[in-house]
Amino acid sequence: MNNHQAEATQAEIMVVDDTPTNLQLLSSILIEQGYQVRSMIDGLLALESALCDPPDLILLDIIMPKIDGYDVCKHLKSNQKTEGIPVIFISALDETWDKVKAFAVGGADYITKPFQVEEVLARVENQLTLHKLQTQLIEQNQLLQQEIRDRISAQAALESLNQELETRIQART
Repeated sequence: MNNHQAEATQAEIMVVDDTPTNLQLLSSILIEQGYQVRSMIDGLLALESALCDPPDLILLDIIMPKIDGYDVCKHLKSNQKTEGIPVIFISALDETWDKVKAFAVGGADYITKPFQVEEVLARVENQLTLHKLQTQLIEQNQLLQQEIRDRISAQAALESLNQELETRIQART
């Protein structure tokens, strides 16, 4: 197992497409690379699944029955539990307007069908890396904020003790 595959096994990717052959192809490509894959045949099931157990990344078709990919992404981005999940749209829609709309609703990237395996893998790896780094940055920021609070509290305690000592010294003189 190479380094990429070792990292890949830690990532779970949800693939959402109403066309079974597309779903199977994408899932097979990702599984072969060591990713854990959750396949969803429609947007409503994907939303329900993502809310119950958020994946690390979502590959999302746009044209689907019941609810399209744009609306799925809007719902994901409006929920605190799923808002940080990177969404890569994969669609046969290749007009600039379609791509712009995908980014406007919160998509992180866009791949046009028919897709090249290498491109899908490169974009998936890129988004997973960005997501991992962003998560680390948020965690480090939270630790630093706690450290600041702790130091402010310690400084206030020291100032209080210092004031008490000065009061005692003045009382003795």
